[in-house]
Amino acid sequence: MIRETTPMLGLEEVRFGFASRPDFLGPITLSVAHGECWAIVGPNGAGKSTLLRLMAGMYKPHAGKISVGGKGLDEIPARHRARRMAFLPQNPPTHLDLSVRDIVLMGRFPHRSLGLFDSAEDYRIADRAMAITETLGFADRPITTLSGGEAQRVHLAAAFAQQPQIVLLDEPTASLDIQHQLTIFQILRDRASSDGLAVVVVTHDVNLAAQFCSHVLLLHEGHGVATGPPAEVLTPEVLGPVYGVQLMTLAIPHQEDRCWVVPVAATREEPA
Repeated sequence: MIRETTPMLGLEEVRFGFASRPDFLGPITLSVAHGECWAIVGPNGAGKSTLLRLMAGMYKPHAGKISVGGKGLDEIPARHRARRMAFLPQNPPTHLDLSVRDIVLMGRFPHRSLGLFDSAEDYRIADRAMAITETLGFADRPITTLSGGEAQRVHLAAAFAQQPQIVLLDEPTASLDIQHQLTIFQILRDRASSDGLAVVVVTHDVNLAAQFCSHVLLLHEGHGVATGPPAEVLTPEVLGPVYGVQLMTLAIPHQEDRCWVVPVAATREEPA
């Protein structure tokens, strides 16, 4: 079997900034392949969500290049981009007066020839996406009647219904309970493994990243501090100086190459 050498998602010396913080982010170089599940971690204000929006084409880098399958992101029309890439924001709308199935079918919009009608194929793909995310059982319920965890899985199903090659998620487990956090990350890992998706997820939970992701990018003040497998990046030696805390490690059962990190004490000096 010949392994593809062109990354599904590539960033080369990407820089970005706002008027108040010009070029605060970068340079970032990253290569995400099919079947990889990447976590972007780092303290508040590190640039995690900004970097994800750059990957999604919502912002344009000030320097460097972002490519999808070897082609520049800015060269791909928006409709074609939506067929290859799905973006799930941190707080997707939950107040819509639509059924779960209607929400998931919205993910099929980029594939409709006229953009007006749902086909039998659209329904088949939507039903599979709901089955994957365990939301098919309440497909006909209004999304406003669901819990936060259930609604998040519905929006994840809509992303899968796009049949993308790349899925970008901004803190998909924020405000969810432990069970739903584990469920979301398990689904992401499984889709990367079984469907060959390239997954990039922003998260504050380094232990979810340690347990479920294949690669990690650690950001601090807009700069990439470390990149690699969780066992190399999510260590007390690497994370401690970035977060300003003393950490220790605990083994993850049945995962010898991974560990959890547990805070012991803050290391930053308190102001006088």
